Amino acid sequence: MDRIIRRKPADWRHSVAFTGHRPQKLPFGFDETDPRCVDFKRRLCNSIEMMILEGYTHFISGGALGMDMYAAEAVLTLREQYPEITLEIAIPHDGQTAKWPQSLRDRAERIREEADVITWIAHEYTTVSYTHLRAHETLRH
Repeated sequence: MDRIIRRKPADWRHSVAFTGHRPQKLPFGFDETDPRCVDFKRRLCNSIEMMILEGYTHFISGGALGMDMYAAEAVLTLREQYPEITLEIAIPHDGQTAKWPQSLRDRAERIREEADVITWIAHEYTTVSYTHLRAHETLRH
């Protein structure tokens, strides 16, 4: 496992990990202008803000499409108001975004560039890399 730490989290013990449905499984699919998606993202941001107010400071996203990406973007937005929070992107393997459309690869890259911590679980895809990703998000340091 490799890691880049740009800004060390204040307390790893106060971490929240996000994972969830991919767009294909969401009722609005990839249409982020759909009112259901807009409402989902608003409620997600509100929930993250409540966690911040409860003392959580470190947020981990697997960086996948859908929930992972929406949560990471919400954390980055909230970091403007709460500069003490940190975002970690836990990447299951180097080729995670290889088959994505260019616009989504660019979006994932922007999130990675703004993340405080990037953790690579493996360099090559294996089914075990995703198991290790979930263990990393669950067990945390």
